[in-house]
Amino acid sequence: MGDQENDRRRARSRVTVDGPERAPHRSMYRAMGLTDQDFRQPFVGVANLATEVTPCNFHLDLVAAEVKTGVRDAGGTPIEFPAITVSDAIAMGHQGMKGSLISREIIADSIEVVAFAEGFDALAAVGGCDKNLPGILMAAVRLNIPTVVLYGGTMMPGHFQGRAVSVVDVFEAVGAHAAGRLSDQDLDALERAACPGPGTCGGLFTANTMGILVETLGMAKLGTSAVPAVHPDRARRAREVGAQVMETLALGIRPKDVITRQSIENGIRVAAALGGSTNSVLHLMAIAGEAGLALTLEDFDRISRETPHIGNLKPGGEYLMADLHRVGGVPLILRRLLEAGLLHEDAMTISGKTLGEEIRQYPLPTTEEADRIVYPVERPLHPDGALAILRGNLAPDGAALKITDPSGAVEFTGSARVFDGEEAAFAAISAGLVQSGEVVVIRYEGPQGGPGMREMLSVTAAIVGQGHVSDVAMVTDGRFSGATRGPMVGHVSPEAWVGGPIALIQDGDTITINSRKRELSVDLPAGELDRRRETWRRPEPQFRGGAFAKYQRLFSSASRGARTTIWED
Repeated sequence: MGDQENDRRRARSRVTVDGPERAPHRSMYRAMGLTDQDFRQPFVGVANLATEVTPCNFHLDLVAAEVKTGVRDAGGTPIEFPAITVSDAIAMGHQGMKGSLISREIIADSIEVVAFAEGFDALAAVGGCDKNLPGILMAAVRLNIPTVVLYGGTMMPGHFQGRAVSVVDVFEAVGAHAAGRLSDQDLDALERAACPGPGTCGGLFTANTMGILVETLGMAKLGTSAVPAVHPDRARRAREVGAQVMETLALGIRPKDVITRQSIENGIRVAAALGGSTNSVLHLMAIAGEAGLALTLEDFDRISRETPHIGNLKPGGEYLMADLHRVGGVPLILRRLLEAGLLHEDAMTISGKTLGEEIRQYPLPTTEEADRIVYPVERPLHPDGALAILRGNLAPDGAALKITDPSGAVEFTGSARVFDGEEAAFAAISAGLVQSGEVVVIRYEGPQGGPGMREMLSVTAAIVGQGHVSDVAMVTDGRFSGATRGPMVGHVSPEAWVGGPIALIQDGDTITINSRKRELSVDLPAGELDRRRETWRRPEPQFRGGAFAKYQRLFSSASRGARTTIWED
């Protein structure tokens, strides 16, 4: 490759290492083993989110090493750097979960800052747990340098009493144990069996939803996301990603060429078709916002209404991500939607080919099992997608519901049981104080009010574990884990912290959730909410300094992706 082409690929790094005035910079790099040849090659930042705080990312050092090998073999100079991770599962159910959504912003900020400061020509990013991939994609769009993303892969299922299990079964078992429906011995045995090794939680929860979406958006090499963390193909696919980032750099393809209105709509379509995590609503809105794309909750609802539900994956279905890999992975999902005319096939990908071209050339196994895991579009589980945006006098700016009921709809009216915060609700549920027919309302858990918009898996799993799969509902301005199932409505906006209607609900109020009508409402006389607002006072903030106080001030509404926007257009 000639000097002119080499210079084009090195447009950023040559500013940091070329010429006599950069001798100090090269000297620093030489201290870490770089050679003259390394300085003549493009610099590829390798963002490695490996950590020992979660099995989701525990193995990523090995994965990142293979990515670096692929970069070197393709003529690049890989330079590894870290970014943080918060384990959503381990942070769940206590104050630590306030750090989860904040970690998405810190991941994005840290990758942006390092890649900007060091002048990398391209970026390869390896992530696992829930907030990794959205944080990576937000940073990629901000930087807009050639970027390829690799998802570290799912955990293999555990086995307990003859069935496949994941950590979500343990969360639900806590509720069953509290209700006297599970013994100490069985809870202990399940705890020991559920998580057999590295990788993300096994069902179509948030991490696996985002792993699927990063391929759908065109920012990952097709076929990489469903490969389990411990699968023998993981190392080879990681090396291919290293080679791919060098090809993407040579082609000059940037994230804003890939993350477009078309690709975001494809992502919404896939999330609705599979019954993916409601966190995908927040994350896709945040990614679109970073790309300068106008996206509203109505876009999610419109696309979901037009999309058949074809994913038979837990928590609403029967299968795990490792099962999806066995029958073809993400390309199987995309092929079915593409052939039904439900995807924008002209959307660009990091390979330089369109999504349609990539999908059509990808080889897929043909098995009867595939139709049980991803239903044919002409014979869907339900005619409508599994994501619904609800509105009404309780959520004038919107709320999100994932429909996991076998009927494909949620219609629930019940009496409110109101709690200011997750802990009080969990204590009441564990004590058996929540009864069939009630709507648990948890407030002051929104992006600002939390701060950090905690997930409520400990609470929802405790409800389900006690046998209330569909006869107790929940409404919150917080979030839900992708593992949540049942009539659970989150992201209620405006949130309680800013005086939204959810702050004014009282015990005994009648609340209606209706997914067919897209309704979330409280039955009160005209003017009653206004009268209650006259006496409402915002609680004192829990944090007066540090990261949590800062993000409390910066977070936008959940209806806009809970993104930390400084300047408004």
